[in-house]
Amino acid sequence: MAITRILIANRGEIALRIHRAAHEMGIETVAVHSTADADAMHVRLADHAICIGPPPAGESYLNHAAIISAAEISGADAIHPGYGFLSENAKFAEIVEAHDIAWIGPKPEHIRTMGDKVAAKQTAGELGLPLVPGSDGAVSDYDEAKRIAAEIGYPVIIKAASGGGGRGMKVCEAEDKLESLMKQAGSEAKAAFGDATVYIEKYLGNPRHIEFQVFGDGNGNAVHLGERDCSLQRRHQKVLEEAPSPVLTPEDRHRMGEICADAMREMGYRGAGTIEFLWEDGAFYFIEMNTRLQVEHPVTEAITGLDLVREQIRIADGKPLSVTQDEIAFKGHAIECRINAEDPWTFAPSPGEVTYYHAAGGMHVRVDSGLYASYRIPPYYDSMIAKLIVYGRTREGCIMRLRRALEEMVIEGVKTSIPLHQELLRQPDVLSGDYSIKWLEEWLKERER
Repeated sequence: MAITRILIANRGEIALRIHRAAHEMGIETVAVHSTADADAMHVRLADHAICIGPPPAGESYLNHAAIISAAEISGADAIHPGYGFLSENAKFAEIVEAHDIAWIGPKPEHIRTMGDKVAAKQTAGELGLPLVPGSDGAVSDYDEAKRIAAEIGYPVIIKAASGGGGRGMKVCEAEDKLESLMKQAGSEAKAAFGDATVYIEKYLGNPRHIEFQVFGDGNGNAVHLGERDCSLQRRHQKVLEEAPSPVLTPEDRHRMGEICADAMREMGYRGAGTIEFLWEDGAFYFIEMNTRLQVEHPVTEAITGLDLVREQIRIADGKPLSVTQDEIAFKGHAIECRINAEDPWTFAPSPGEVTYYHAAGGMHVRVDSGLYASYRIPPYYDSMIAKLIVYGRTREGCIMRLRRALEEMVIEGVKTSIPLHQELLRQPDVLSGDYSIKWLEEWLKERER
């Protein structure tokens, strides 16, 4: 079956991104939208548009029945979920396929497995992905805890098996403190969650967040498209991403990329996926797998020359991967800045009317955005309104081009995070690539003083 009409079950810049890829393949698009998004750019450009509900996402973009009905009414033979919303909802993927509509995403069973943190970690270990060293389960005996801690090396972190939020968690720097900290963690866990069970893991004090892009055809063939460094984060939200990582060698990239691709071959994985790791002192530790396209996929496109959305559509249409691993080459450097409609320093959302808009341009400058002058940014959804992606032959050249592009980009009428990005690109640690997942929050705290 050849895909001829795709329903885009999303909004904003990713909906526009999917529309563009589809049209370049000669495929029609169907935009679904809430009443708040009636004037959105992707709605204006799509071949067909259907309103599926009021502004709240639960009544529109997360409404299974409304989206399936829109697909049937419009004659769509495929659904692309983008990222967020229903992109990692295994039940919805099953419903789509049960209606004989192509699901442009991984197999539902893989979405379900990797969406469960415990099952994902177990599966990752079975597939040969490196895990954070630690106990296999609960630890109650001090002698056993002492043996495990000595084996994996200090510092270690003692964690409550139940709950979260930092309660029942203690970092232990040396053996002489282990027993007392185990008791403290257990007592806190008992008081907070009614369960004193704890376990032990290696403590990663200052890691980087590095992820590998993978693709599979569902029939045992898979490739990796290199890594992205997403360590500049605030409250676990990525702010700036780059590829390749400033800290990896070509040998690291090849070794870890092949481990990831081998895992996907063994799974029989289909479509796009991202395997995320913490990296510290040259070692990788699996965090999770995202069974969807990532916000930061354009930096991978920039250094490989591959259209990842086009590849997703081809695979969902039953076609093989368009490239072999040997044909994938990594050239140059790319950085993406997430431009949000929010105060650059307090991060308070700033919805409202865009009174003036001028996109940055020039050689190797890409802007993914649905903005236009007079567009009203709704207050109901994520605050990201644009992505600025810049490519250069070297990292230094890429940064210089990005500085220039940020100067050119003008969005008036609302506050944006552009000033934050401009300030980040003046910081020596960012310029040298010497930063971790803790760097941005620590820098922001220091700036407030």
